Amino acid sequence: MAFLVGSIEPTLQRLAVPAVCLLIAFEAYTPQWLFANSPDLAPGPLTSAEFYTFNTLVLCLWYTYYKACTVDPGRYVFPPSYKKKQKKEKAIGSDGEEVGEGVGVGRGQLRRWCKKCSAPKPPRAHHCRTCKRCIPKMDHHCPWTSNCVSLQTFPHFLRFLTYTNLSLWTLLYFLSQRFLALWESRYLPAYLGPTLFQLVLLTVLTFTVGVTSLALGILFATTIKGWLFNTTMIESWEIERHESALERRYGSSSPDDDGSWWASGERAPGGDTNAPHLSMEPVEFPYDFGIFANMAAAMGTRNPLLWFFPFAGGPTIAPYPYSDDPATGTSARTTGWEYEENGLNDREGLWPPADPDKIRHAKLWRQRKREADLALEQARYERSLDTEAEREAFRRRQEQDLMWRGSSRGRILGELEELPAEYGYESDNIVDEEAHGRMGGIVVDEGKSGWVNADGEHLGDYGVDEDAEFDEPPVEQRSQQELMRYVEEDEEVPLAELIRRRKVRTKDDEDT
Repeated sequence: MAFLVGSIEPTLQRLAVPAVCLLIAFEAYTPQWLFANSPDLAPGPLTSAEFYTFNTLVLCLWYTYYKACTVDPGRYVFPPSYKKKQKKEKAIGSDGEEVGEGVGVGRGQLRRWCKKCSAPKPPRAHHCRTCKRCIPKMDHHCPWTSNCVSLQTFPHFLRFLTYTNLSLWTLLYFLSQRFLALWESRYLPAYLGPTLFQLVLLTVLTFTVGVTSLALGILFATTIKGWLFNTTMIESWEIERHESALERRYGSSSPDDDGSWWASGERAPGGDTNAPHLSMEPVEFPYDFGIFANMAAAMGTRNPLLWFFPFAGGPTIAPYPYSDDPATGTSARTTGWEYEENGLNDREGLWPPADPDKIRHAKLWRQRKREADLALEQARYERSLDTEAEREAFRRRQEQDLMWRGSSRGRILGELEELPAEYGYESDNIVDEEAHGRMGGIVVDEGKSGWVNADGEHLGDYGVDEDAEFDEPPVEQRSQQELMRYVEEDEEVPLAELIRRRKVRTKDDEDT
């Protein structure tokens, strides 16, 4: 689904809504012009019933698209005093989530903290990298509406998809009538039928409408599925990730099955027997209450007649419902702040389930860093036993340090005097960033989860700011041979850079 809901380039995203409007206008009004001006294209112009039916669907399409684009997806507004208090009292949970008191108090729900908003993150909320804030019950950020599909915009988005697909199916019926008439009159002379231009335009329209109907039909089916089961696209991704982790756990715990025993890699000789997913327990999705209850909750009303009424509204996020005064308590309306759970789990607040990669990274990040630093120190000590090689290495570092100082001074003077690039200052690199990244030997893809679903989609493909979701960077385990290779490359690093890195590592060790 990434090609339909995934993020696109910011420059292209500004053109997405005008492009959709042009496509709607082309597919809605060009066929009517063709039918009205092609008397030889049987069965001729649209009848009055067909004309009013189709244009009514198109008008509903235009209005629901406008609402899907312009309705605010919602935002969380916290009192300044509460926000300041939470920032001081937040703590790090066992799985790396930052927690605090207040949001969902008394429900046992996990209280998360958004480091981008510097505010609590209620359940089912995610930080959108385009909207730059946490979105209530975020489904995905749709580039074609330039808006988030969320608690407040989902009803309008669903109505837009409904009227769009109805309009496309109606138009495909009209076009198929024309092609069927052409097939029935295939033995007549060509001059008695439509012109070449009319045939080409009819073919282009049919192809365009067919492709659009196929793409939006897939999106419509996916949205209906999420509506029936009360799951967002992001939560479907989380469910698939959790099931994948459980499959690895069960595969790793069955030694009788040679294939799964060796494929897992954890219980094999030399494997990680403390892998996080081996101790993971199943977590049921807690927000599914049955089809009708799910549909009513998403649309904000239990009246089915209003679900697809184009001028109907939807649920809106409640104002901040909590109070520090025990006498006041919690407001009766907590829409968007709390979500009732179905009680299938042992306690509330277990969703989303812990990410095994995130647990692994949180536990091993500093451990792997210390191991890499220890290996570097050991290699330097072994080289120091050979005094002649040590003196030669020190001499090379001195020369490179002098070159580094000269290039740095020359580049600064060149920038101040605005010297042209041919003097060579632009091409001198103070630090080789790629080598510097390798020296760490740890960071692979900072701020992102390495897991992808069956369609190859990351969480970021739904518009979520992954830096706000995954606090700990992933870890890559290095072999001893690789570490020794990095030590050899360390000989080429200037002395001043080595001293700076030593100070940074020493400071990190003191902080821990």
